Amino acid sequence: MGKIYHSIVELVGNTPLLELDNYEKKLGLEAHILAKLEYYNPAGSVKDRIALGMIEAAEESGKLNENSILVEMTTGNTGIGIAALAAAKGYKSRIYMTDGVSVERTQTIEAYGGDVIFQSTVPELTETLKATNNDFFAAQDELKKKLDKEPNVFFVNQTSNKANPGSHYKTTGPEIWRDTDGKVDIFVSGAGTGGTISGTGRYLKEKNKNVHIVAIQPKIEETGITGIHPIEGLPKTQLPGNLDYSVIDERLTIELQDSYDAARLLAKTEGVLIGISSGAALHAATEIARRPENKGKTIVVIFPDTGLRYLSTPLFSRES
Repeated sequence: MGKIYHSIVELVGNTPLLELDNYEKKLGLEAHILAKLEYYNPAGSVKDRIALGMIEAAEESGKLNENSILVEMTTGNTGIGIAALAAAKGYKSRIYMTDGVSVERTQTIEAYGGDVIFQSTVPELTETLKATNNDFFAAQDELKKKLDKEPNVFFVNQTSNKANPGSHYKTTGPEIWRDTDGKVDIFVSGAGTGGTISGTGRYLKEKNKNVHIVAIQPKIEETGITGIHPIEGLPKTQLPGNLDYSVIDERLTIELQDSYDAARLLAKTEGVLIGISSGAALHAATEIARRPENKGKTIVVIFPDTGLRYLSTPLFSRES
């Protein structure tokens, strides 16, 4: 009998790299853009990697028991990954969700048996966000104080949990190096919690210090590119503890419309449906590919999730 799996835990990682041949031809690009399709993870995003890594690190340290409730504060994908893997491992999950995210995210978490609580319904969080001009980390600290009073709660805390970048150092980086036979010149990734770019970037830099690591970010006032955040121009207290600036060679600021345009063109040229942050990463990779000095080079770009999670948003709506 062929290979049989017994848990989605075994299916996390080893996502494919796809060269965007039709897209490159359409735009006349002379560099190679290889997209790492993270929606092939069992719960549909790159965050499955860190959800598994952080849960297993907690298990190994003895912080979890059969009655544990895994709790996270998130814009969606990490919550989905935690809810799915909690279900597979027999834990409960509770996700404090940012308001305004696509309805698909909330429905998916609930489908996995997770409890969804919108941050706007928690007085301590709304008061803190209002007092600090929407400082996510201040609200996160306030939530932790609240959770410390509850039994059996494990606050996953992706922004400072070292198993977050550690998961990418152990899996994403080695996969890219293996699948390109070490022939990767440029790596492009969003900077949300800092885990993907920090862990993957560190691994690739250790293999070849000349790999150019590019972080993408939205404008400070831009809130529509879910999952990535500004990494400059903000107070240090508003930056994730997992973000390792030492591995980042370049930062590109992407606008929402450019993210939409790239994602829509990709769907029509490659039959690949990606989300908004993936569109932002693709636009960045495209701009980098257009630089004369990058002719013939290999650019690896992370596509964090699928466009199916954004069908209720303007990304693919008929009116857009």
